[in-house]
Amino acid sequence: MSKIRIGVVFGGRSGEHEVSVLSARSVINGLDPERYEVVPLAITREGKWLPPAGARAALEAGVVHGNGSTLAVLPGGEQALMSLKGGAAESGLPRLDVIFPVLHGTYGEDGTIQGLFEMAGIPYVGAGVAGSAVGMDKALMKAIWAAQGLPQLAWQVVTRADLELRRQQTVESLLAKPGLPCFVKPANLGSSVGINRATTREELEQALDHAAEYDRKLVVEEAARKPREIEISVLGNDRPEASLPGEIAHGHEFYDYKAKYLNTGGQETLIPAPLTPEQTAQIQKLAIEAYRALDLNGLSRVDFFLDETGAIFLNEVNTMPGFTPVSMYARMWEKSGLSYGQLLNRLVDLGLERYSDRQRNRVDRGV
Repeated sequence: MSKIRIGVVFGGRSGEHEVSVLSARSVINGLDPERYEVVPLAITREGKWLPPAGARAALEAGVVHGNGSTLAVLPGGEQALMSLKGGAAESGLPRLDVIFPVLHGTYGEDGTIQGLFEMAGIPYVGAGVAGSAVGMDKALMKAIWAAQGLPQLAWQVVTRADLELRRQQTVESLLAKPGLPCFVKPANLGSSVGINRATTREELEQALDHAAEYDRKLVVEEAARKPREIEISVLGNDRPEASLPGEIAHGHEFYDYKAKYLNTGGQETLIPAPLTPEQTAQIQKLAIEAYRALDLNGLSRVDFFLDETGAIFLNEVNTMPGFTPVSMYARMWEKSGLSYGQLLNRLVDLGLERYSDRQRNRVDRGV
């Protein structure tokens, strides 16, 4: 039986570039060499693509530099990406059976690169174009969950234009709903970048201005009372499954960028999270409902708040979470009985399954 040729794409233009390289290194090392032929493809911070040889060097270095040979990539159809050299299209890259995009954040899990793979006709791991886009856009995500009646904290969406054209009315509206204290977030960003907690009007206005530096659309959300942060891994296409939940105990006012990556002392991850059987079952049920509501595929980590009264609220999803063996997504599945290698196999199979199902769609007008 011939090996599956799998392209592992990593790096990219987001602030999570280094994490992506670490994740890709773990994925490549975890893929069974008896089953897969790996073709690494790296993207620099500037958006330049490196050929496989340059990508292998980037894996060793831990960061993708574009000093050497680069490719201009376009969809080639028939499960191929084409490269441009001297203004002419060349095959330059091997035909791929499936792609594993180990890309976090903007330009990686927001539907943009998924659109490239769709145009190229290549199966890929993870959510599709629409699911990736709404999974990244917290405003759209929350609107869909609200339409499905799923539990969330009070929230409101404002734009940069609202702040520039009707600032006072916008701030007054936010003071009424969701009120103070609240969190202000860029709608389209990861790793808690641009997020601030506001307890006064002055802090609210400062937080709005700060978040508006990162996105034209902002989400302002009620602050949960003494929340616990619960995460859960979901795996599957039309029949998704949920892992055991995990909890991140960090000791900070909220889990911001510094708490995640810089000041990590005293953090503790608990898998399974210390919850009652009823709470665990409820969170698993809500995670699957949230996943289906966004029409996700392959994988996602679903994050919750559990407040001091025991009330459960959806926070957000991450359609391509960190993917090292010690990342929460993989660890929660390991504690649920699925090893890292088995998880990778399942994800590849799910990507191929989704592609096969999509091929059943008619593209002609019919009669």
